[in-house]
Amino acid sequence: MNPSSAPPRRDGRPPMREALVAAAFRLFLERGYEETTVDDIVALAGVGRRSFFRYFPSKEDVVFPDHERCLADMTAFLAASPADVEPVRRVCDAARLVLRMYAENPSFSVQRYRLTKRVPGLRAYELSVVWRYERALAAYLRDRFAGRPDGTLRADVIAAAVVAAHNNALRAWLRSDGVDDAGAAVDHALGYVQSAFGAGLPAPPPAPAVPDAEDVVVVVTRRDAPLWRVVQELESALGRA
Repeated sequence: MNPSSAPPRRDGRPPMREALVAAAFRLFLERGYEETTVDDIVALAGVGRRSFFRYFPSKEDVVFPDHERCLADMTAFLAASPADVEPVRRVCDAARLVLRMYAENPSFSVQRYRLTKRVPGLRAYELSVVWRYERALAAYLRDRFAGRPDGTLRADVIAAAVVAAHNNALRAWLRSDGVDDAGAAVDHALGYVQSAFGAGLPAPPPAPAVPDAEDVVVVVTRRDAPLWRVVQELESALGRA
């Protein structure tokens, strides 16, 4: 989302949702996040409290106004994946949708990054958002790896690796105040994931051979028979086979 470039309404004002985000961040920067109330935000935006909660369930949500849309885009992107696409490459491409969201408005993204670093509650909220992205990636991979040995484990590990690589590059870009090449940094980081996990999946182990009926030997012996007696009877049975 890009509140500074949102198309204006007919009366020349920005859409209400974007106006609320812009008002909130102006106050967060001037007064501080904890010191700003929802009443302060709606007063500056010129709307009522009901309008605020129509768009944002809480004050925390106004800090991350674009993640719901991005998560929906990612989910749709993964759902539309061709059957023959390489799954690790696909989840890496899905992660790039998140980067694109941040890169749409570098100044807003940098402001949010700085604010989140200062407010523990926002850091916790952000972690919950990141977890939802990771779960979306893992769900797609679990479906693709279904029936393979350790398919669920592999899916969860790769999803976590994609998120970690993406976020490492994203934070480096945000620390540069959005000046560095975000795309190149994320491509470099995701390249590690693809080189580690995207070269192909190991084939499932062959099913254990089922012996032919004539190869089956049944030995009947007493429960308390010593092991040497069982072996002796087995050798005798094999000798007669």
